[in-house]
Amino acid sequence: MKHGKKYRAISEKIAKDKSYAIGEALAILKEIAAAKFDEAVEVHVRMERDRKKKEQEQARGTVTLPHGTGKTLRIGVITSTKADEAKSAGADVVGGEELIAAIKGGAIPSVDVLLATPEMMPKIAAAAKVLGPRGLMPSPKTETVTMDIATAVAQLKKGKANFKGDDAGNIHQIIGKLSFDASHLSENYEAFLAAVRALRKPITGIVICTTMGPSVRINL
Repeated sequence: MKHGKKYRAISEKIAKDKSYAIGEALAILKEIAAAKFDEAVEVHVRMERDRKKKEQEQARGTVTLPHGTGKTLRIGVITSTKADEAKSAGADVVGGEELIAAIKGGAIPSVDVLLATPEMMPKIAAAAKVLGPRGLMPSPKTETVTMDIATAVAQLKKGKANFKGDDAGNIHQIIGKLSFDASHLSENYEAFLAAVRALRKPITGIVICTTMGPSVRINL
């Protein structure tokens, strides 16, 4: 992939053979920012994988970023028992069997995360082929199936995020906007890294970057 002169000039300010402390890396990202919009700050973590094993379980987990990501998530809830709680907690879309029927018919709700109470899961299964490819299928593994809907909605609104490794063994997570105070970005980073380390899988590399900018390697 070829980059423009501006990108290459910015990249030259980053030592290619050096890894930085998170504070230094964030300072560099703020210094070299050139986009005309408030870029997201992204962390990319490479996990060690046993290449002898053809099938490996993808690393996955959840993290509550203390300062959020800078984006307010739209939350949908499918339930027959907790509709009032979901609405009171701030859910954007709430429904039961009628919502499942609409989804099966192709009317996908405009949400970032879809929660469900357990009694609805057998019925939601019929919409799995629609929700799955969009990353919206509720699952106990991502803590999106729960009876405590009010808490789940509140945590997602405050900055809780689900993450999982891709097929190459990398985990990607937005930890805020470039306009965030550096200390807030650092605290979000530390919270995310703690969640990744809790998976007890060896980390082989970490880089941080902005939406449009080059990456900076972080000390392990």
